Amino acid sequence: MATNTNRMALIAADDVDNHKDNGAPRKPEGKQKAMLVCFILGLGSLVSWNSMLTIADYYYTLFPKYHPSRVLTLVYQPFALGTIAIMTWNESKINTRMRNLAGYSLFSASTFLVLVLDLATGGKGGIAHFIGLCVLSACFGLADGLVQGGMVGDLSFMCPEFIQSFLAGLAASGALISLLRVLTKLAFDKSHDGLRKGAILFLACSTFIEFVCIFLYAFCFPKLPIVKYYRSKAAAEGSKTVSADLAAVGLNTKPNDDQGADDDSKQVERMSIKELLLKNLDYAVDLLLIYVITLSIFPGFLYENTGTHQLGTWYPIVLIAMYNVLDLISRYIPLVKWLKLESRKGIFIAVVLRFLLIPAFYFTAKYADQGWMILLTSFLGLTNGYLTVCVLTLAPKGYKGPEQNALGNLLVACLLGGIFAGVVLDWLWLIGHGNW
Repeated sequence: MATNTNRMALIAADDVDNHKDNGAPRKPEGKQKAMLVCFILGLGSLVSWNSMLTIADYYYTLFPKYHPSRVLTLVYQPFALGTIAIMTWNESKINTRMRNLAGYSLFSASTFLVLVLDLATGGKGGIAHFIGLCVLSACFGLADGLVQGGMVGDLSFMCPEFIQSFLAGLAASGALISLLRVLTKLAFDKSHDGLRKGAILFLACSTFIEFVCIFLYAFCFPKLPIVKYYRSKAAAEGSKTVSADLAAVGLNTKPNDDQGADDDSKQVERMSIKELLLKNLDYAVDLLLIYVITLSIFPGFLYENTGTHQLGTWYPIVLIAMYNVLDLISRYIPLVKWLKLESRKGIFIAVVLRFLLIPAFYFTAKYADQGWMILLTSFLGLTNGYLTVCVLTLAPKGYKGPEQNALGNLLVACLLGGIFAGVVLDWLWLIGHGNW
């Protein structure tokens, strides 16, 4: 007799009409809708934080001596890294649905409070305002640690296109905010409090997007047939993290009493976190190094160490926009099969070669004009997005549902570890220039 989880998987397969009338298999329905929802959920995972980074020129007018871009990022990252580390170690015991909803809710509340803080202070600087921003940056970090690992882990046992769409959404958040920043600068550049008006618009839009993500994840995403199919399959393979999501759509994953022992024995038959790390050490190092390089340059160096050029106040805005746009475009390149780098050794070589970007940026800032810096920044975004998608879509292949979820969390932890290390190393540019 099949176990309850196996029967549930068969029911879900029937729900998605996994076979044609003539018996020929076909893919579950709803893939395109799921990819769109994944994209929006990715957008919501970083849109609030990208708003904070993109309106950094506003914060530099309020807090010129506090290095806001660098300090806020430095506050954000330890909380993101600490949260994902705890979540990764305990991922098999955590309710993924509650984890992700808590993350998006925290994003929404924190973004709204940044807006309230600015309105309450009347757009004035001061240490109290800056400390408030630091506290809310820590909340963003906590939310990031909840959402990114939870979503990537959840999508890792589904089809690779879902992860790619989610990662594209992450990049799209930066591109969208950069576009809005350009438009608001054009609209408010000569008006009184133009920077502040643009910042308020950003924060209002970001708050709305976070509310949309809460609704989509809670009510729309779990009901898609293809999502029910993959989650049911993961539950049949022993995953406990999908139980709440399946229960939300009426699929019970709790075993009968006489089957409990058999199910428990099946659920523990999976690789440990340590074993997964050892088998995927190259992928973990790849993600770590990708973001060490990227965050040691972006955004702090681009805001504070690229000098003054013909573009004037537009210069850092253009640099940030070019990075974000190329980061977004590059995340779609692996969809073209012959353009996707699938060699583990090839990916590692490409990652190591990115270290050449550090001296390239240094000498470009010192000796070259703005055109070369824009080109180099575009290349930074291009390689960042492309290599990230290659690693995170290739790594989960060949593992069972619970292992794929654990590996997704583990790799995001390495990614956030790289971001944290890059943020710390970014301060070395200040030491080198004596701009303390």
